[in-house]
Amino acid sequence: MNALESPTARPLFSLPLIVALLLFAVLTLAKTSVMPDGDPYWHVTTGRWILEHGTVPVRDIYSHSASSYAWSAHEWLSEILMYGVQQLGGWQALQLLACGAFALTAGYMLRFLMQRMAVAPALTLGVICLAVMSMHFMARPHAFVWPITALWVGTLVNAGEQRRGPPLWLLPLLILWCNLHASFTLGLGFAGALALDAIWTVRRSTERTALIRQWTVFLGLASLCILVNPRGIHAITYALEVMRMSDTLDIVGEWRSADFHQFQFLLLWLAYVMVTAFTGRLVMSPIRIIFVCGLLYLALKHARYHALVGLVSPFLLARPMAEGAARASGADPRESGIGMGTSSALPPARPLGLLIGVLAAIALAFGLYPRLQAAPSPFVTPANALRAFIATGADGRVFNTYVFGGYLISRGIPVYIDGRGDMYGDKMMKEMADANDLRTPHALENLLAKYQIGWTLLQPKTSAVELLDHLPQWERIYGDTIAVVHVRRDLLAAARAKQRVPSPGGATISR
Repeated sequence: MNALESPTARPLFSLPLIVALLLFAVLTLAKTSVMPDGDPYWHVTTGRWILEHGTVPVRDIYSHSASSYAWSAHEWLSEILMYGVQQLGGWQALQLLACGAFALTAGYMLRFLMQRMAVAPALTLGVICLAVMSMHFMARPHAFVWPITALWVGTLVNAGEQRRGPPLWLLPLLILWCNLHASFTLGLGFAGALALDAIWTVRRSTERTALIRQWTVFLGLASLCILVNPRGIHAITYALEVMRMSDTLDIVGEWRSADFHQFQFLLLWLAYVMVTAFTGRLVMSPIRIIFVCGLLYLALKHARYHALVGLVSPFLLARPMAEGAARASGADPRESGIGMGTSSALPPARPLGLLIGVLAAIALAFGLYPRLQAAPSPFVTPANALRAFIATGADGRVFNTYVFGGYLISRGIPVYIDGRGDMYGDKMMKEMADANDLRTPHALENLLAKYQIGWTLLQPKTSAVELLDHLPQWERIYGDTIAVVHVRRDLLAAARAKQRVPSPGGATISR
């Protein structure tokens, strides 16, 4: 046992633990909601539905336009978690859960980096990667599985660098992951790539044969584990189905390519990696080069994958960067242990320190809870507009903007469309976009007639709103900076007639 492994040499607290606690506090005090879209509304509502019915839905249960469509809540366990947390502590508790997941991921990432790198470069790489992740930091299922993703990738990288097979305790973690979020398919792909990387770096045939056997067994068992979900094999094909939806990926903002006319943290990450590589301080195996380039390709194609670059790449870059720095300084990485998973920077905290850290995080959460003002963004919460429509007494099907679907679902109103673009499919998503933006002649009128729409709930600066203002059969009854409501005049007339009834003496009175 060396000095770093000795319990007496280990500090009570480690730098990664301190950073994680500070990050949790900063995120909590920031007074910035991590619920910028309407998805938390329908995720929470789905969690309630699953608990009430004791099953996962197999068909659409929320819309009037796609009620016959097959749909399974592939994030069902996250939705139950979100509903339970929201019921216990409101939207503030859900925000705390997201902040805790981000801080936990950051702590583990920094611990991994500091086992391979000096403090300064570890913090530099870690902060850059966390900044890249922050661009898609939301209180949604994909962020709740970030700690699982980090632990999965970090443990597999550890196993490969130490020339051994992955530990089997990762398999139950994979089962949990595949019921929390569909990104588990990427996790299985990561495992395959890291298996190739581990085998590539081994030179002795006997050692390579043992590694092939160990990783093959693990990958085989992992392939069985991902079938333990309500959708079975269809949960695996879901990601491929989504990637084939060209129109939907063009319409939904987070699936489009990022706008590099504005600053993106991904550019900072790219500059840092390129400078490190161009100065000869980054030499990776061909497998890792392909792996990192694949992550970068996904991030350049879809903005939501920026977070994946920030989350996964530090585990792939840590050892090559540490070894490159050692070679540049004239040291031999093999003799110094740099980059080999030995704690070259700081030793880990003692168990007592970890316990104190957990208790401190809980105390911090309770202490800061009253100051939180978290809730889904008002720009996806058209509460006043909905009240205005209800006050008319009219009834009918709604044509709503995509981002308002979650809120309407939470209010029990069948929607035209919502955040489940994967279920609606390319045809319907294009139909919505054509009607909203008047991309084709009579697109809006055709949609209103096709679905027998009685009222509309749209964002104010859309072409459809301007046209509705001029259509004689429609009347604007409400508008603000968030939403505009139009109602068919015949439905308004019928509703107003119902509000006036003849009195016994023949006079007309209002109800």
